[in-house]
Amino acid sequence: MLPRSPRARVASYLAAAVLAGGGLAAGATGAVAETPAPPSLSSATAGAARTEVEAKAKAKDPRRTRGLFVDKRMPVFTAGEARHAPIATKAQALWLGIEYYATDRVRDVVREYVGLAAAARKTPVLVVYSIPDRDCDQHSAGGAADGAAYKAWVKQVAAGIGSSKPLVVVEPDAIPFIGDPGCEGVSDRVALLRFAVKRLAGAGAWAYLDAGHSDWRPHDGRAALLKRAGVGFGRGIATNVSNFRSLADEKAYGALLRRELKKIGVTGVKQVVDTSRNGARNPVAGDVINPTWARVGKAPRLVFDGPLDGTLWVKHPGESDGPVNGGPGSGVWCDLLADRLLGLPERSGC
Repeated sequence: MLPRSPRARVASYLAAAVLAGGGLAAGATGAVAETPAPPSLSSATAGAARTEVEAKAKAKDPRRTRGLFVDKRMPVFTAGEARHAPIATKAQALWLGIEYYATDRVRDVVREYVGLAAAARKTPVLVVYSIPDRDCDQHSAGGAADGAAYKAWVKQVAAGIGSSKPLVVVEPDAIPFIGDPGCEGVSDRVALLRFAVKRLAGAGAWAYLDAGHSDWRPHDGRAALLKRAGVGFGRGIATNVSNFRSLADEKAYGALLRRELKKIGVTGVKQVVDTSRNGARNPVAGDVINPTWARVGKAPRLVFDGPLDGTLWVKHPGESDGPVNGGPGSGVWCDLLADRLLGLPERSGC
């Protein structure tokens, strides 16, 4: 479950925006008569050459050297509370939904956002969150009206990316919700996810298909769904989005999925983990609506440590999951919730 509605969050984000102004060949193997052939490269030499070329290409990718973009228009930043600086100074994702960034507008929104990141010489993080029947009628219900509308919207998101090379988390919860009795109209979901991953990756994004989290069971069949949904066309998977599982558990979960994916022919899958609220040592299973025990987790950072690309703050710490445990409606910024996540004395109200 992803207990979150983006609408109220975006309203505050937009208001803040107004205030802010805004390969080598192996060589010839034969020779023409009387003309000596050039020496051919051994397979070992050719392999080394290819490795060198690939290494140089990787070194040129700005995502490997730049930090993550901190958006100074986030509600936590514009609220100006000094005690929340540990949240405000951290990179967090921009959530894109069709309800508030419509098809005729989303390209320009993405273009502006990645432009701000480029000017700061940082890497932007985006979340695509508009799959039809999103969140299966729970707190963040909504999304595109149908598959055609979704594809048209995704095309515009991809058009806005340009040459910016962002990280994009693709459709939180869409995969693990498949088969849930509360979901309807998900027969086309896998095909739409595949379309989105391919389109975004083709635009230059590192696309991470959401794979739920370690405590969202059963895991059986999830790797097969990820394959069908196009994980092999993107960079890899995102886990723990808006949830509270430990980094160790999520890394183990990622390893499980990679083993299962390898069995069905998908290799090279990388992982990012949302650590925005997973700092508690003993998370309580099933308690996911503004849990009182939750704390902020490891700071967002790209590390490229084997299969782990890094930690991200996808969920914005301090934004409500819903009207439970002192929080307001889903997606609304709340000082009390931010205080709680930082282990500070809780001030009344939001």
